[in-house]
Parts: sequence; structure tokens; C-alpha cells
Amino acid sequence: MPLYLVKNDITKIKADVIVNSANPHALVGGGVDRAIHVAAGPGLLRAREEIGDIATGDAAITSAFFLPARYVVHTVGPVWRDGKHDEKALLSSCYEKSLRLAVERRCTSIAFPLISAGIFRCPPAIAMETATKTIRKFLQAHDLDVYLVIFDQKSFTISDKRFAAVKKYLDERYVEASPEKGRKNAPAKPPGKIRESFSEALLRLIEAKGKTDSEIYKCANVDRKHFAKIRNNPQFQPSKAAALAFAVALELNLDETKDFIGRAGYALSHSSKADVIVEYFIENRKYDVFAVNETLFAFDQPLLG
Repeated sequence: MPLYLVKNDITKIKADVIVNSANPHALVGGGVDRAIHVAAGPGLLRAREEIGDIATGDAAITSAFFLPARYVVHTVGPVWRDGKHDEKALLSSCYEKSLRLAVERRCTSIAFPLISAGIFRCPPAIAMETATKTIRKFLQAHDLDVYLVIFDQKSFTISDKRFAAVKKYLDERYVEASPEKGRKNAPAKPPGKIRESFSEALLRLIEAKGKTDSEIYKCANVDRKHFAKIRNNPQFQPSKAAALAFAVALELNLDETKDFIGRAGYALSHSSKADVIVEYFIENRKYDVFAVNETLFAFDQPLLG
């Protein structure tokens, strides 16, 4: 199932599990920890006191009390020193152990903050890379909706190199919409006679690439149920975000992408900042949907999938 990037207050996320970046002792800290305890009510601290100390990289689970969830997982992220004291391994362990606790209780959704990126001083780029790498590896073998909740833009970043490359590409190609330019760059209508629907083209391309259905829908950050709707209905109309996600997952070139999404009635437009960003990744043969989504998120654009 997919990994979603969400800009929100984690205490407002409706998920089976909310993860708390906790104090190692049974004390209420600052930041996310305090916000979760305030929203959950005093019962959460009493439950946390019954657990006792939690080691760095470990996790424990309690009821969620007044939060919009079934459980809270308390995990202790490492305080960043210099990257030479197993910080990445301990941070990865926080995510993996939290995910396993959710699966053991047959949960279908879990929401994480960006662990250690706040007062624990982990550089945001490393915190994000470690989180996404660990979560995506876990999702290869488990069905779970995972939300990575970013409270504000200051706690999120992509590499300076990627940001600069995409910014340059945007500066060269993005045409801010105006009435005249909007008409010029409006999405094209689908061809009058299409012998193959989007669904049929998708299934043909999966077979041609020698991939399995699950490999492609996971690479596209699309859940199994949504993919089943596409597979079982040749006339299914996907969203543009889903169509582009499949184009990236299938590693199509730009002309192939235009033809593919055209079968669903969509086109790439240089008056859409999101479209230009996706085009950058396709032209440069960078076929990682989550890298695309991280970049779209950094530029405050809607995500693929």
C-alpha cells in the first residue's frame, strides 16, 4: 500500500496508529510528544508510565485514548551527534519496530512524524531519507497505508542539488497561466478513435516490461484495491496523478508518457508546475515515484499516486 506525504498536525490524522517521537523516560517532552499527549488526554501519560523507560531505537504501544486512532506507538529516536554513532541505524529501527507493532495488531494505517528531525537535531534530509527508505522496504512485504506527516516546511527538505536542477528546469519551461497561455497549454482532448483504453495499455505495458502487477502498482505508490479497479474495468478513468505515477513506474519516455496518459484524456502542460516537474524526472530518466513526490511536495504541488 502507499506511502503518503502529508502536511498537517499529526494529532488530526485519522489512522489506526499514531507514532509519537517520545522521551526515553516516562516524561512529556516538547514538540510532537507534547502535542500528542495534550490531544490524547492524561490517560496516555499513565499508560506510558506503566511501560517505563524505552531504549533509543525501540518502540512500545499503548491505547490512543482521545486521539482519532486505536493505538499510539511510542518510539525513541536518536539524538544526532555526528552521524558516526549509529544514528541512522537507530532511526531506521524506530520506523521498522513501529511498523511491526502496527502489523502485529492487524492495523491497516499508521501515521509517523519525521522522527529526530526536531529537537533531536537530525538533519532533515537524512531524517527524510532514512524514513522513506525504511518504510518503502517494509511495504514491499506488507499492506499498510503509511502517512509521513510534516508539520511545517522548515522540517522538510530535498537535496540542494536536486532542488537547484528542478528549479532551473522550471525556470526554462514553466509558463505561468494567463487566459491566452492557458488556452495554448490546455490539456489536449483524447484522440477520436482509441483502439486501446488506458487500462488495456497499462496491462500490455506491464507484460511488455516483464513486470508483475504488484511490482508496478507499488512502484507507482498506488494501492492494490485501486489497481484492481483499473484491471477489472477496461474503461476505468484514473486520476491524472495516478496515470502519471504509472508512467513513471513503467519507466516510459516522454513521448510514450504523452501517448499513455492521453488514453485517459490527459496531457502534460507547461502552464502546470507539477507537470513540468514530472517532465523533468522523465526526461532525465529518474524513475522513482517517491523522489518525484518529495520534489513536488517541496514545491508545494499535488503528489502522484
